[in-house]
Amino acid sequence: MDQNFDTNATPQTRELIMAGGCFWCQDAIYRKTRGITAVESGYTGGYVDHPSYRQVCSGTTGHAEAVKVRFDPQVIDVGVVLDIFFASHNPTSLNRQGGDVGPQYRSAVFPRTAQDRQDFADAIDRHQQLWDAPIVTTIEPAGHWWPAEDEHQDFYHKHPAMGYCQVVINPKLSRIRKDYASWLID
Repeated sequence: MDQNFDTNATPQTRELIMAGGCFWCQDAIYRKTRGITAVESGYTGGYVDHPSYRQVCSGTTGHAEAVKVRFDPQVIDVGVVLDIFFASHNPTSLNRQGGDVGPQYRSAVFPRTAQDRQDFADAIDRHQQLWDAPIVTTIEPAGHWWPAEDEHQDFYHKHPAMGYCQVVINPKLSRIRKDYASWLID
């Protein structure tokens, strides 16, 4: 999978920025999704320039751990990309995904275009019907995107035996494999 966001965008691809808990989870899921051409973990939504992982983890920068996902809409519809996003975390949990607690783990989407905003709003409305509790996913202004440090890119692939990967990411991947098997690649 190509990972260079700066030089490989084409008029035929779209990019979305989404935050749904620890970016390692979202990164692992989207790297295994057909039609996704690039995934980058990073930070957005905050007020600190060039934030580090340690700073963002402190919960004091305003940033969310997020993923920027590039996809080919001729292969995978934006609705499926967003369905996978909502299925991969609990969008009714405010500033928490499992043991990851704080505003850096919030459920949020960051539109860069009017079409992104509409697609996000439609997805939130569609998924609200599937949950008993209110969805707390926020639509926030797309601020500056700060790529995470290299060690956080494709983290799951680099550390599959790590406890967090085994206990947190593997169950999420299993759930996505069950519900979206036709969209996953091995």
